[in-house]
Amino acid sequence: MSTQLPDVRGTLTPDRELADLTWLRVGGPALALFQPADVDDLASFLKSYAGDVFPMGVGSNLIIRDGGLDAVVIRLGRGFNGFSTDGNRVTCGPALLDAHAARKAADAGLDLTFLRTIPGAIGGAVAMNAGCYGSYMADVFVEATAILRSGETVTLNKSDLNFRYRQSDLPVGAVLVEVVMDAPSGDPAELHARMEDQLAKRDATQPTKDRTAGSTFRNPAGFSSTGKADDTHELKAWKVIDEAGLRGETLGGAQMSEKHPNFLINTGTATAADLEDLGELVRKKVFQNSGIELQWEVLRVGNRTS
Repeated sequence: MSTQLPDVRGTLTPDRELADLTWLRVGGPALALFQPADVDDLASFLKSYAGDVFPMGVGSNLIIRDGGLDAVVIRLGRGFNGFSTDGNRVTCGPALLDAHAARKAADAGLDLTFLRTIPGAIGGAVAMNAGCYGSYMADVFVEATAILRSGETVTLNKSDLNFRYRQSDLPVGAVLVEVVMDAPSGDPAELHARMEDQLAKRDATQPTKDRTAGSTFRNPAGFSSTGKADDTHELKAWKVIDEAGLRGETLGGAQMSEKHPNFLINTGTATAADLEDLGELVRKKVFQNSGIELQWEVLRVGNRTS
């Protein structure tokens, strides 16, 4: 293996700025951005390149720091966003948007409605055990095909991934290339109506027109959060942030949303440092106010510039 960039059949762009690939529109460059042509191209690259890699989805749950990444960012595009059904089995490419998977499944009379309002793509939904309305990826996941950092192709089942609240044990550097789910049956019209209702509720309570990365912090309590059977879902991150007087709090170009205080917003001029520092300020003040230590849900990667 070599740290020199190998020949590929896809697109390999050195020193690629990454800000435009994230929903928050911040961050410095990667060593390179690799968009593989197909699974074989991806496997060949992972086998031959010895440097660090960072598999990236659609950048919906991500802060890339201003100093960028000392890694090759791998981003899957066309050719990795397929969708098919066989009975109750749904097979998706990892680059397929969650919302598109939910809609296509509903067309086929299959219930993946919980994915409709979740930002991002199926690969990230597996990695983060994404969930909404009491349903999680772990509830429907059957297996996934992944290319390991060595270039080897493996099949991962539910026990391999050890799903937890907003977490899984996806091998470091592995890239998902196919995800299989088992979806309950439903009436297509009812499923689409349910999703329209979910969208209306989301738009009424969340800053969907702003530059955000979805929920900033994990909810601090709940069965899915701690694994304790006697936990409840009553304590929400937005509530403890609000109680600490941080709704609308600003730092530089970053702001905690007035509409939903667990959403971190780039008002237009924020740096990655502004966003991360405001998040850390919120964590500090919430802990001072309530003794609760919030955990980041948004992934933060790369180098700070100072």
